[in-house]
Amino acid sequence: MYFAGNFHMVINNNTQLLRIIMNNQAKISTFFTKVSPGKRQNTGALEKPPKKARIDNENIPPSPKTDYGNKEPAPLLKKYDTSPDRDFPSSPGGDMPKTECLSPEQKDRVNGNKAAALAKLREKQTNGLLTKVGDSWYKALQEEFTKPYFVELSKFVESERKKGTIYPPADQVFSWTRYCKVNDVKVVILGQDPYHGPRQAHGLCFSVQKGVPPPPSLVNMYKELVNDIKGFERPGHGTLTGWSEQGVLLLNACLTVRASQANSHKDKGWEKLTDAVISWLNKNCSGIVFMLWGAYAQKKGAFIDKKKHHILKSVHPSPLSAHRGFIGCKHFSECNNLLTKDGKTPIDWCHLPPQE
Repeated sequence: MYFAGNFHMVINNNTQLLRIIMNNQAKISTFFTKVSPGKRQNTGALEKPPKKARIDNENIPPSPKTDYGNKEPAPLLKKYDTSPDRDFPSSPGGDMPKTECLSPEQKDRVNGNKAAALAKLREKQTNGLLTKVGDSWYKALQEEFTKPYFVELSKFVESERKKGTIYPPADQVFSWTRYCKVNDVKVVILGQDPYHGPRQAHGLCFSVQKGVPPPPSLVNMYKELVNDIKGFERPGHGTLTGWSEQGVLLLNACLTVRASQANSHKDKGWEKLTDAVISWLNKNCSGIVFMLWGAYAQKKGAFIDKKKHHILKSVHPSPLSAHRGFIGCKHFSECNNLLTKDGKTPIDWCHLPPQE
């Protein structure tokens, strides 16, 4: 009886001790789990989920079905248009693919190639007549170049060049369109027919190529300039490109001619085109000084709006008529006075190519 009583006492004491220990643990499982010394001080850490959960392949949900193998690839240039006519968008965020960017030099080269291709196409479509036409003038006169009269004119000039010598050379017929843009014209001097001698005509009325002595009409123009413009000295050549570069349009009514045959291409269509040139300037510009020398030029410019533009009339500077009013007309200085009143830069009539 004594042993049994003592045995029950020991069991009761151990049971109480076990309850105390278990109450001091967060979970009963921690009583049997080995805990590292660093974590034994913070039993709450044992309740947090581990940083890297164990991945069981059996618990991974199946991926949605795809059909990439049968899908066509998307086009590379869907978002950005790299055509030369379109500016490239800036991309500060880096969202534009670098492979679709062109440098300014590359864009200029692309645009240059495109312009050259279009020029070649225009030349082919007009039997070689529209050669080296300034862009601004082409846009202004584009409708004229598609009209039936111009189509016939292009065929005529092509056949004439096959038969013999035609002045000026094909690449200089429209040189007047390349020296200044259509909206930069300030002065218009009208002529009638290109020079028909060797190496004379080059697309500007009254002007001849370098190395050719000034023709008689231009000699009289120089005489008037010496008397009218302070500091003007007569050059030994007749090339007037320095005036054209400042906005002086030197326009003949007819743009081609047979060698040694004056007015041989008259009434073939050129007059309609040059009328369209004057008409465009008359309607779309203001304050242009028109120098109409001789009856032919005055008749051609009869429709010019005098309220919008300035008209200076005189006889032709030809030796046959210059003494009857051209010498002493003071048109060059009067032209500059009119430009100055309109707030435009006057023409430097002394600005001509150097003597060679």
